Amino acid sequence: MNIKLEDLLVIADYIMPQTTEGKADLGLMFGTRHGVEEFCDAAFALWQRGMFPKLMISGGATAGQAEPEADIIAGRLLEMGMPAEALILEKAATNTGENVIFSRRLAEEALKKDSIESLLVIGKVCSMRRYLMTLERHWPQPRRFACAVNYFGVERERWHEHDEFRRRVLAEFTKIPAYLKQGFLREIDLGAV
Repeated sequence: MNIKLEDLLVIADYIMPQTTEGKADLGLMFGTRHGVEEFCDAAFALWQRGMFPKLMISGGATAGQAEPEADIIAGRLLEMGMPAEALILEKAATNTGENVIFSRRLAEEALKKDSIESLLVIGKVCSMRRYLMTLERHWPQPRRFACAVNYFGVERERWHEHDEFRRRVLAEFTKIPAYLKQGFLREIDLGAV
């Protein structure tokens, strides 16, 4: 890879912004098939600390799999001791835009609220900016906190040394400008997140 260290730092700071956890009305986990154990550990620990009363898990059947991501993650959380009544499953989304749009609709129905005032977003460290930008575009009202899950086994600062981590970060860096141009995302002010 022929990228200078300064450029690697700029890419990392943009794609993987430093975010804070905060107590929220709702936890929102973006579905995944990678690092499920790490995602469940993070979500369960946050729930145990009282950071959210309910967790929306959004993820349908993706990558040719029959079982929705939400069911896989929920199954593990139930095994860990999280009660079923603390979970809201959104099982239709197959991309980040749908995760947000479908979750917003389902949250307002399930919680019988016209608006959720705050969200604690749980998602991949390498996709956190895109998640936050998608929320800014499709569900901008709630205050957003975030928990970026790093399941790669290397520190965030060493992302460029791990083949899969590097591939995912650089893919995000490439697709975000195109998604912005297509109107799928809206740029975020990290001071407001």
